[in-house]
Amino acid sequence: MEIQRLIARALRAAVDLKTLGEFTITLDCDVIQADGGTRTASITGACVALADALNKLVANGKLKTNPMKGMVAAVSVGIVNGEAICDLEYVEDSAAETDMNVVMTEDGRIIEVQGTAEGEPFSHEELLTLLALARGGIESIVATQKAALEN
Repeated sequence: MEIQRLIARALRAAVDLKTLGEFTITLDCDVIQADGGTRTASITGACVALADALNKLVANGKLKTNPMKGMVAAVSVGIVNGEAICDLEYVEDSAAETDMNVVMTEDGRIIEVQGTAEGEPFSHEELLTLLALARGGIESIVATQKAALEN
């Protein structure tokens, strides 16, 4: 249930709900291979599916205006062996001193940050470093999302 709420919260930030009106869109997230990042993969993929569905509703004349405000993506970041890393693989995630999932809009506004220190607490400076790293990763992911929608 928690992952459903996380995905829904993230996707609501991408849509103008008034423009969407009475439509209900159901997205089913099956992560085939995430290498440790099922939440982030679900949010990122669900946003592409949502944008595609809304584009089709507009193209079919069911919606006059596309309610999509912008893309949303998520990425994991962490500190492994003292080094800040973006998009942790399973082995890195398992060994991370700090592990964080970050969800942002394409313009860098934060929707959700969930971070945990596995041993020693992390500093404010490390938090800012991880958020900046996440923003760069999300910018790259959004470019990939948009490319997928163009094809």
